[in-house]
Amino acid sequence: MPAPDCRSADRRSVLASFAIALALPKRGAAQPAQGLRRIGWISFVGTPGLRPSFVEALRELGWNEGRNLAVETRHAEGRRDRLNALAAELVAADVDLIVAVAPTAILATRQVTDSVPIVMAWWGGPDLVSSGVIASYSRPGGNITGVDMLLSALDAKRLDLLREALPAARRIGVLIHSQQLFEPQLPGVREVAARSGLTLEIVDTRDGTVGYAEALDSVLRLRCQALLVMSSPVFGRDRRLIVEQAARVRIPTMHPDALAVAAGGLMSYGTTLAHLDQLAARQVDRILRGARPADLPVEQPSRYELALNLKTARELSLTIPKPLLLRADHLVE
Repeated sequence: MPAPDCRSADRRSVLASFAIALALPKRGAAQPAQGLRRIGWISFVGTPGLRPSFVEALRELGWNEGRNLAVETRHAEGRRDRLNALAAELVAADVDLIVAVAPTAILATRQVTDSVPIVMAWWGGPDLVSSGVIASYSRPGGNITGVDMLLSALDAKRLDLLREALPAARRIGVLIHSQQLFEPQLPGVREVAARSGLTLEIVDTRDGTVGYAEALDSVLRLRCQALLVMSSPVFGRDRRLIVEQAARVRIPTMHPDALAVAAGGLMSYGTTLAHLDQLAARQVDRILRGARPADLPVEQPSRYELALNLKTARELSLTIPKPLLLRADHLVE
């Protein structure tokens, strides 16, 4: 599937970093510096420790926990008020760098330190430059670099694909929750809706952990014909709950990741955790080998996948247009 359009000249410059990466030594060609290095990992929701795909990506680059790498992990368990204190604990632990997962953890860590390198794994908020997080995508400046998921462009692309899959649908629910600022992600979605003659109904789950049944009841009451699940680590954590409630009210859903499709969601479009972790691990590797985050271009995903659940389509009496079927990377029968 083609990647979302990134019109900013500054963003386009990031693509050059992939070409540069091809000229770098192959994985495993260089050995890590001698001695034990220490990294921190801070997350808002999701798994408490390092994801297996991130561990594997580091291992491929020559970093193994317990041999030449020590890891300090902190997990906020969905409580935003804990993030600053947890980030401060990592700084006090004298780590060589901090990997921060999702915007809330990234911003909290940035508030705590301007000297310890920070690797974003991953950013999913507003434009990094206009929001003042970095100076530019090609040369971030300061102590922060990492991966930008381009959520605004991706959420807009998902709505466009949902419209293509369900051409008769005119009223679309948009699932958000009050724990995350979604406003930067919504303009692109609204632009697609206006261009396509769609009516959007914003549905807030309020707490993001319970209330999905009530939210999907609202989607049904508003006479929505499909649901766009916005990009969010909370919704990633709760994908099965969302899929179950959508099935209960017979609402087709579009998700950010293929795991939701495997769980019974109708469709998804996005990159994979493994790909994002490979990009973030590469940034960690470069910093541990002596690079400055100020000089490392912020990475962007280069692979995107469309997944469709044909079993769910049959259960909902839907016929997916053939052109979309031919473009799908994964089909669940």
